[in-house]
Amino acid sequence: MIEFDIELDASGLNCPLPLLRLKKALVRMTSGEIIKVIATDPAAHLDFGVYSEQSGHPIIDLVKEAGIQIFYIQKK
Repeated sequence: MIEFDIELDASGLNCPLPLLRLKKALVRMTSGEIIKVIATDPAAHLDFGVYSEQSGHPIIDLVKEAGIQIFYIQKK
């Protein structure tokens, strides 16, 4: 299991809300911190993937479980 600094539960939210909440959380974080994001939107991996490439905040890990995606993203 990856250690994280902040947890964001975006369960039940659909695009673009999980991504908007992630962006808002990243503003409050310092460089190097890791946020754990729980999402149920099936397209979240696409949105977060593109955002990660464009912003430079890498996805450290992605865990897919039954109907849930758990992202670990590090702030750069």
